[in-house]
Amino acid sequence: MVDPIPSIMLPPVDDAQQEGLWLEHALRDWLNQEYIPETVNDDIARRAAQVYTRQRLEGENDVGNLVIAIVTEMQAYDFSASFYSEFAIANAVSDLLLCRMGIDPCCQ
Repeated sequence: MVDPIPSIMLPPVDDAQQEGLWLEHALRDWLNQEYIPETVNDDIARRAAQVYTRQRLEGENDVGNLVIAIVTEMQAYDFSASFYSEFAIANAVSDLLLCRMGIDPCCQ
């Protein structure tokens, strides 16, 4: 029998707005470095950070659940002007959060 992958939990939120701003800036930097800087990256990062902030304010600490929320809500976003998709954004958010926690996202 295979053991389930354990959840990775973020510490309880102290300042969700500040965390959201950190994520928005970190994600925008990642988007701009991954391909080329584009103005659409600002909007993508802002929207993903809004979803993240709202989820954290609602008490969500599970990284996996945050990723699912971002994928779900970003499906309504029009990515036609971007190289990215809702899945790439959610995975990038996950990697950024894990790195911030000192966890290597490649080995988890």
